[in-house]
Amino acid sequence: MVFADPAFREANRANWDERVPIHRGNRTGTYRISEFLAGDDRLHPIEDSELGPVDGARLLHLQCHFGLDTLRLARRGARVTGVDFSPAAIAEARALAARIGRDDARFVESDVYAAAEAVKGRFDIVFTTWGTICWLPDLDAWARVIAAKLAPGGRFYFADGHPFMLMLEEIDGRLVPSYPQDTPPDRPLVFEATQTYTGDRTPIVNSRTYEWVHSISRLLTALDRAGLAVEWLREHSQVPWPAFPMCVPAGPGMYRLPPEQPALPLALSLTARLRSGS
Repeated sequence: MVFADPAFREANRANWDERVPIHRGNRTGTYRISEFLAGDDRLHPIEDSELGPVDGARLLHLQCHFGLDTLRLARRGARVTGVDFSPAAIAEARALAARIGRDDARFVESDVYAAAEAVKGRFDIVFTTWGTICWLPDLDAWARVIAAKLAPGGRFYFADGHPFMLMLEEIDGRLVPSYPQDTPPDRPLVFEATQTYTGDRTPIVNSRTYEWVHSISRLLTALDRAGLAVEWLREHSQVPWPAFPMCVPAGPGMYRLPPEQPALPLALSLTARLRSGS
């Protein structure tokens, strides 16, 4: 299945191609590029508290955008390969790698579903974080790619927006359930956004995107079917972008709901490994 209509993917790619120079320009500071260029290797607090050592590990970063986190992990000693479907993103990632002297970092332009063939070898860590699976209609195919790229004993690390959060929108100061917990693959949610999520007001011409909400049960079932055993799953009341206008800062680069709101889950993270014999 993957994309029932290739037009969904092409629209999303055109949108992300436009976002690359806006995000690289970093007018709002969301991407901490000046700190990165000065040598910073911090991820967001959730990943930094959970990922563990990567020194010497072969690491595959799926849906890497323009490679900032990929290169941060390279600075920690990982042997990194980043994959993204946007040619603009991959070009910028390679330029950043050259600028900081990380010619050992590899970046591959590929749809995530084709990554098993586009990227050679297997990896000790497959890493996927923040705003990734909402762009994918088929989690079973995605999980099979992860399983195909993990070396024996390797682990998959994942962090993203919580599906409960993705079902809500803020209307007149209230959080209102507005979207189903499992979007049908052939009937994506359609959004029109003329600006990106960083707060930069630069207009985006290719403003229409197609997205999917995936429940935790759909996510876990896809991983299980691919032969991946989840070691732990955690839910978090913070997320690294202001998911709703009401969100307030919650430490460096993180946001949460205001104190008068219940502490709803905004993010989830997990680690999984190949089951023996898979």
